[in-house]
Formats: sequence, C-alpha cells, structure tokens
Amino acid sequence: MLNVGLLFAFRNPTQWRIPFTDLYEGHLRQCVKAEELGYDTIWLTEHHFLEDGYSPSLLPIAAAIGARTERVRIGTFVVLLPLHHPLRIAEDAATVDIISKGRFDLGLGQGYRSEEFEGFDIPRKERGARLEEGTEIIRRAWTETGFSVDGRFTKLHNIDLQPRPVQKPHPPLWLAARGPKSIGRVARLGYHFMGTGGVDQQQMYDDALRAAGKRIEDHKIAQLLMVYVAPDRNKAYDIAEKHVHYTLASYGKWMGQEQDLPSDAALKNIPPVEKLREPDTARFFGESIVIGTPDDAIRMIDSYLDRTRVTHLVLMMQLPGLSIADGTRSMELFAKEVLPHLHRKN
Repeated sequence: MLNVGLLFAFRNPTQWRIPFTDLYEGHLRQCVKAEELGYDTIWLTEHHFLEDGYSPSLLPIAAAIGARTERVRIGTFVVLLPLHHPLRIAEDAATVDIISKGRFDLGLGQGYRSEEFEGFDIPRKERGARLEEGTEIIRRAWTETGFSVDGRFTKLHNIDLQPRPVQKPHPPLWLAARGPKSIGRVARLGYHFMGTGGVDQQQMYDDALRAAGKRIEDHKIAQLLMVYVAPDRNKAYDIAEKHVHYTLASYGKWMGQEQDLPSDAALKNIPPVEKLREPDTARFFGESIVIGTPDDAIRMIDSYLDRTRVTHLVLMMQLPGLSIADGTRSMELFAKEVLPHLHRKN
C-alpha cells in the first residue's frame, strides 16, 4: 500500500505571523488529527536562521508527536546531519523511537544553504563526506557495542549506546539527494531515498541500485509534493496561492543562490501570484503543484505515480503562513476523497 504522509515545517512568516506557542500547539493538534484521518506518516523538516522560524530542532518535535499519537509513523525529511554530532543524533533518535514505541524513521541530508554552514562554522565542501561518515556512525551506534571510530570528522572510543531503539535491527534510515553523485551514494550505501525532484532522480536511484547489485524491491522512495485541496478549484487557489508563491520564492532564492545543479539557476524565476493558476505554471522541484478539487488531486497524483516507483508520498499541505483552520480543512477533505483512492494503490 502506498504510504501517504504530511510534512510540517513549523514556518511562521511575518506577514501571517501568530505567536510561536500557538503555531506549535496548532501543528501538534494537526498531527493528532492526521492520525485520526488515516494518514500514514508525519514528516518533519529542518532549516536554520530563517526569519519565519523554519523548524531548526526536529527530534524534540518528533518526541512530542510520538507522545501524543499511537499509530502514525514519524519521520524526518530531513535532519541536516553535517550540522550535528552523529552520536547525539543517534541517541536522540533512539529516544524518539522508544517514546513512539517503534514508529520513527530517520531521514538525513547533507544540506545546501551556505548561511547554515557558516553559522555552524562547518565547511560546506565537507557536507557529503560528513553525511556519509555520520550516517555510518548512527547505524553502528544502533547495532554494535563497544565500537570505536577514527574518522575524518569524528573520533569515538568504546561506544555502547543505551537505551537502544525499539525497531530491529534499527529504525529505517533514509538519505536525501538531488544530483547524480549524491543519489549514487544513497544506492551504494543501501539506504532508502528521499527525493525533491523529478522522476529522473528516482530512475537514477534505481539504476544505481542495480549497478550496486541491490534488490530494488528492498529500497523505498519518498517524494515531496506540494498539495492543497478545496471543494472548488478557484476556492483552493484563493486560499493557497499566496502561500504557494511564498514557498516557491523562498526555495527558489536558496537553491538558486547555491546552484548545486545546473537547473537550479532557473528556480529563481518565480511566476507572479496571478500566473500560478495557468496550466503547468506552478511547479515545485520539477513536478506540478497539486491545487484544486479532490478530483484534480487524484488525476494529477495518479499521473505522477504512473511515471515513477514511489512508495511514500510526502505532502506539503500546511503551507507557510496558511491558517491552521485552512490547513486542517484541506487535510480533512483530502483524507475523505483522495486518501482511500491512494491507499488502494500497491
């Protein structure tokens, strides 16, 4: 069955700002509601030093969700591992897995914003190597006793992490990647893949799995999509379009500035708000944004799934600055009209 989850970034832009205590409480209530509505996973996402408060500390949030829920899985999309000590992440993630009684997925990424690396005084050029070394340390901390590491970035001696995670041999490990080198790394190391791009990235991952002699059916793919539904298409745009534009502008600025991929320069060219309703104009990381009625959502998501091997959909539905009431209404309508259709997919 296709796993369908919701992404929460806890963003609070100035033009729509509410007290952060209200924002966090509101989103935590939405996570409980998501479980009641039948969503499969709550995903969390990390950035630092941003004016809108984009959630910088994911594992405390994950623990709070774990303590309030009983069934829904909780995952990170993603922890920016080069900015953290891997052993600290291993301990905190194990604690979340215990609090949630074995419902935690740890997704890790290398990051990209220069301001974050500068703020933590970590060379950006080391991010890929730090991610690879740190992920291996986390896996070993969860599965080995008395191990030591003499790594390029981390030195550890006689480590015996306690308490251990509930899930055996360990919680699922995912890595985010965008370019050929980083996607190849995910496949070579044998981790699940988190994508923020087109179906070409997912095909690249499957090709790299085959080249590494690994079974494709043992490896999962999660993909981020931006979604908002309402009973009427124009109503959906009326509610969501300014928040969609804000989101596109922020990611376009960050990724256009770094230009890790040749296509990233074009991300800075964001259409004006009034153009977002034109067909195939609003795209997020290479895929169309799903805004409209439940029937629109079914049609667009089915079209996407026909082109790729995705096992987990990660839906950015609670857009930055969108009221909690409007976000919840979309969650409820999607769960009623779209989720049963998606759950019937293998």
